[in-house]
Amino acid sequence: MKVGRVDFAGKVSVAVEKGGGWVPLDDLGLSEYGQDLLALLRDWESVKGRVEETLKDARPRNGKPLIPFRPLSFRDFMLWERHYVQTKLGLIRTFRPALYPLFKLPILGRSLKPPRMFYERPVYYVGNHLQMYTDGDVVPYPSYTRYLDYEFELGLVIVKGGRNPSPEEAEGMVGGVVILNDFTARDMQVKEFYESPFGPVVKAKNFATSISSFVIPASEILPRFTDLRVRVYINGELVSESTTANPQHLPRDMVAYAGLEENLYPGELLGTGTVPDSCGVEIGRFLKEGDEITLELVGFGSLTNRIGGRT
Repeated sequence: MKVGRVDFAGKVSVAVEKGGGWVPLDDLGLSEYGQDLLALLRDWESVKGRVEETLKDARPRNGKPLIPFRPLSFRDFMLWERHYVQTKLGLIRTFRPALYPLFKLPILGRSLKPPRMFYERPVYYVGNHLQMYTDGDVVPYPSYTRYLDYEFELGLVIVKGGRNPSPEEAEGMVGGVVILNDFTARDMQVKEFYESPFGPVVKAKNFATSISSFVIPASEILPRFTDLRVRVYINGELVSESTTANPQHLPRDMVAYAGLEENLYPGELLGTGTVPDSCGVEIGRFLKEGDEITLELVGFGSLTNRIGGRT
C-alpha cells in the first residue's frame, strides 16, 4: 500500500493509492489524519485495518501527487560494501583510466575496501534537506559538473522522536520508506576528496535529492529489507538490476546510530546509501541534459525525474 499527499483540484489531502488513483482520507473516515501524513504513518498499525476495509468500496479520484513531506533533516548512510568498492573502481576507471587495470589485480583491489569504521558503525553524512525534488520534477544539471550521476537508495521516514534508542526501539521510530535518488557530481566529488578539508559530500551532493511522491508503510517493507529488487531505467532503457541483499547494517542500526546522544524528531529522513550496481559510475553511464531517469522498486512503485539544462 502507498500513501501520499495529493492535490485534488486545489484541495490537498493525505490519500491512499488505489488502482492508479487516490482516495483521500476523508473518504475513508480518517479525517483526523487528513493533513498529517506523519501522524498516519505513526499510527499505521492501529488504523490499517480500517483503511483496508473502507478502501474496498472507496472510489479512487484523479489528483496530482505532491512531495509527501518536507524533511526536517537528511542523513545519508552507506550500507553496502560492494557499492563502495565498485564506486571507487568506477571513479578510477573514469578519472584515472591508466591505473584502472592495476586496481583489477587482487593485491591493489584489496585497497578499495572501506575503512574500518564502516564495518563497526553505519556511517553517514548530513546532507541538504532543503534541496528536495519529487516524482516528475525537473532536476537542473549543475554548472560545475560534467559527470552527473544518480544513486538508487531507500529513505527511512522517522515518525517517532527519541534519543539513544536501542535497535529494537529504533525500528519502531520508522514509519515509512520512500524511493530516494541521491544525485551526485562525480568530478566535484573527486576534487573535494583530494582538496577539501570537509570531504567529498558538499557541492558533490547537496544540490539535489529526489524522493518518491508516495511512502510505503514501514511494516510492509522493513521485514523484507534484504530481499528487495531494484531496476534503473534511462530514457526507458533498462540499464541495471540489483537487490538489497547483504547490507553491512540494517535500518534499525541506522536509526540507533543517528540517535546516539542526539534527539531524533518526526519528519527526519535517513538514506540507506546506494544499492550495489544502481548508480552510473558503477556501470559507466552518466546522465546528460534531457535524460529521464527512473528508479523502480519492484512491486512497490517508481521515481522518475528529467534532467534539465545547466544552471
